[in-house]
Amino acid sequence: MRVFVRAATDGSLSAAARHLGMSPAMATKHVNALEARLGVKLFHRSTRRLALTEAGSDYLEACLRILPDIDEAEAAVASQRIKASGLLRMNVPLSFGRCFVAPLVPEFCRRHPEVTVELSLSDAELDLVAGSWDLAVRIGRLADSPLQARRLGDSPMLVCASPSYLDARGVPRRVADLVQHNCLGYTLSGTQGRGHWAFGVNGDVRVPASGNLLANNGDALLAAAVRGQGIIYQPEFIVEAALARGELTVLELDRPCVELGGIHVLYPPDRRPPAKVRVMIDYLAEAFANGRPEIPPPR
Repeated sequence: MRVFVRAATDGSLSAAARHLGMSPAMATKHVNALEARLGVKLFHRSTRRLALTEAGSDYLEACLRILPDIDEAEAAVASQRIKASGLLRMNVPLSFGRCFVAPLVPEFCRRHPEVTVELSLSDAELDLVAGSWDLAVRIGRLADSPLQARRLGDSPMLVCASPSYLDARGVPRRVADLVQHNCLGYTLSGTQGRGHWAFGVNGDVRVPASGNLLANNGDALLAAAVRGQGIIYQPEFIVEAALARGELTVLELDRPCVELGGIHVLYPPDRRPPAKVRVMIDYLAEAFANGRPEIPPPR
């Protein structure tokens, strides 16, 4: 349509080609393809000049109305790659998001007032592309996928119990001792799930571990462990506050905890993601630069 309008204005395909930065042959192909699709001739052509047919005159009038709307739509979309704006949909694990991501959002929105953040807190691994999510935070080893990833930090695992539980049941010294204890399981994990817990850097040591509580959320297991119900095997970010208050004790066992695989922000495969996505990724990377995010104080 742009080639057609330019050719109609200039009266020449070669002049249109010069204005649009293409070869005359390419300009001719554009117009030929347009006429073939429409099934009508748009120009009377001579060796010296083009003249619009009746159909061409009608089509030119329509193009002059339509093209400015297209230009405006393209400019609006392109501006989102330059200036952060619009709705940003994020999916983040529940406990991690509540503790470390949600407190960061107010400062992000202050810096980028034209971005609206939709924050979904869920431990279920949702499909980013199918769910139209702009980005997600994932903790653990990443599966092979076309998604882009940026590492934010580490997430070491710890085995913990309350002092009251250990006083009543004794302190396990070896991973094999866990069979004698009430081990509270996280159902969404392959390493701390039903019936077994995995130890060793690569999780190659599996030991029986069962208890009277299974949950799909680390905060629920934390609450039970603090009240003396049993032993939990959770990421450090879940238990660190309880450890600092003396409500839990780290158990030193004979095998190292499994390496969870780190904290990553994932986003769909796009060589040029929108500005709203880029600035959020950079903001999270800045916040987690020292391992744990520095939460901005209330304003």
